[in-house]
Amino acid sequence: MISGNVLVTGGAGFIGSQLIRKILPLSSHIYVIDDLSTGQREAIPSSQKITFIEESITNKKVLRSILPRVEYIFHLACSNLLKSVEDLDGDFKTNLYGGYLLLQSAHTYCWDLKRFVYASTCSIYGNASVFPTPENYYKIRLPYAASKFSVEHYCHVYYRLYQLPVTVLRLSNIFGPGQSPTNPYCGVVAKFFEAVKGKEPLIIYGNGQQTRDFTFIEDALQAFLLAAGREESIGQVYNVGTGRETTVSELAKEIKRITGVTEEAIRYKPKRLVDIVERRTIDAKKIQKELQWKVNHSLSEGLKKTFQWFKGERINESFSWDS
Repeated sequence: MISGNVLVTGGAGFIGSQLIRKILPLSSHIYVIDDLSTGQREAIPSSQKITFIEESITNKKVLRSILPRVEYIFHLACSNLLKSVEDLDGDFKTNLYGGYLLLQSAHTYCWDLKRFVYASTCSIYGNASVFPTPENYYKIRLPYAASKFSVEHYCHVYYRLYQLPVTVLRLSNIFGPGQSPTNPYCGVVAKFFEAVKGKEPLIIYGNGQQTRDFTFIEDALQAFLLAAGREESIGQVYNVGTGRETTVSELAKEIKRITGVTEEAIRYKPKRLVDIVERRTIDAKKIQKELQWKVNHSLSEGLKKTFQWFKGERINESFSWDS
């Protein structure tokens, strides 16, 4: 069980902000570092138990001042997949150097560190040839995957050399309430809901037959809690996914069914530079066996909860839904 002080990097992003809401009742205080390059300050809950620092994780002075106070680190800050091919230098600095610097600073300044949970990605599997894809597979093709996978290696280095209590979670296509469609780098689920709301076509890059393993945010957050609270997780790498394949075209049709809107067309566009993955389905048996993690939401159930959030919670954010 998480207790004490916590640092969440990238806490103004989708997963980070939802993680903060999840651990807020459990922790004594939460420090949040986010430079707001893609995150939103308003996504972070308002609480006297939260200290927000608008800074980069490469700021050594900030790390030096905060890390002696924390017992848990959740490292989610990163330059994302689309931005990585636009700015390789930025990807390297934020993802690889930032991750290394945080590990080194945690080793130096965290005197009572109980867990360092690193949010990695199933993008390291590239266009895989093994399905469901296990943790011992990789096929690096993009800078984002290269930088994230490199930090995984440094996690192992700090665990082996210094016994830093690290756990790596490889996340697969997380979606759900809290994912802002106004962020140009948000996931396809939020973009599809936004398109339906705006009576616009649902844009699919490629032929729509590419598959993804869509994982609901509440299930992903449970993986974070288990990784931080179970001794068995130290030094381990876990896939976090459902093991179920869904084509992007099927996703679009399911969202249209759930929303009850049928007139919006599906428009296909040429693939982008980052669109290299034809199939994705994740083997999550390891985390299920070792940490007793479960997939509690089907894709349809998760999409329905996401739709309710779009209709209800976002009303308070000047968001209207014309059904």
